[in-house]
Amino acid sequence: MAKKRIAILFGGTSPEHDISCMSAWHLLQNMPAGFETVCIGITRKGRMLYYPGGPGGIRTGEWESYPDSCSCIFSTDDSKTGIYKLMDDGSASYLALDCVFPVLYGKRGEDGKFQGILECSGIPFVGSGACTSALCMDKGFAHMILTAAGIKMSRYITVRRDETLSIPSLVKQIEYSFGFPVYVKPACANTAGGIFHASRPEELERAVKMAFVHDSKVLIKEAIRGRQIKCGLIGNDLSNIEVSPLGEITIDPDFVPETPYESAPQTLHIPADLPEETADLIRRTAIHAFDTAECAGAASIDFFLTESGEVYLNQLNTVPGFSPVSIFPMLWEAAGVDMEELIERLIALAFEKADVEY
Repeated sequence: MAKKRIAILFGGTSPEHDISCMSAWHLLQNMPAGFETVCIGITRKGRMLYYPGGPGGIRTGEWESYPDSCSCIFSTDDSKTGIYKLMDDGSASYLALDCVFPVLYGKRGEDGKFQGILECSGIPFVGSGACTSALCMDKGFAHMILTAAGIKMSRYITVRRDETLSIPSLVKQIEYSFGFPVYVKPACANTAGGIFHASRPEELERAVKMAFVHDSKVLIKEAIRGRQIKCGLIGNDLSNIEVSPLGEITIDPDFVPETPYESAPQTLHIPADLPEETADLIRRTAIHAFDTAECAGAASIDFFLTESGEVYLNQLNTVPGFSPVSIFPMLWEAAGVDMEELIERLIALAFEKADVEY
């Protein structure tokens, strides 16, 4: 039986370009022997390249200038499920693909745009579809959908760049709704896109304007104080969703930064030290969120656990990290699922979602 040809889609134009490349490199290092791999990279300027070199070139960034790299495009012809390599002489060479494993993050990565292209191409791919990806990427829409399903999340206020910004009115609204401190986040950007803290009203204007650099829609969120709990999920629907062991991120309370931009070191503890009743509530909430958003393949979810035992969902990510330092594969490794098995299971879920023979 011929090997299935899997394309790793990486890079991208978002600030998370480098971590995407590291995820692709790590996937290639752990790809099961039963698969043939193809590498498709997106440069920071948005050029899509077929890269026929080795994994090391992705890690160093040399893939962009590799002599045999060439532009490529996905076919949207149902009879041609693959890519066309665009040669220097003006000709095009077709390459069939059995599955795509995207590790693109941020805008034009996990926001549904490439997922839509892949859906039009007819190629099975790992992860959620275009609609789910777009809704989960937009924190405002995700809040509306998940809270409507009964999932507890922090309160928030939305502001848009094209609206008249009245900081005094905004301060009054915040103080009436939930008070300071607050976090100010671009609606459609992940951590690398900028999260800004305003501990008091005097800091709000700068935080909002900094967030507007990254997006035209910004969320001002209630600051929930609590333990940071992480979990990973794999599956396609309620019949096969699995939740990883729970992990907890702790921050060194004694850390003193040497520069204003230096962050305190973080430590991941797996499993998180939680009462079983609390852990079960978090797992059930994670499954409910995954199912409500109609996620597929994989997702990672962050929670806050307050001192009073309340569980708040903080963020749902439809394209987890797969780099050597990413939390998602670490959580599954703690469950006895190594990287190679995790890759194989996610590819099998991609074929199941596409309803084609694996």
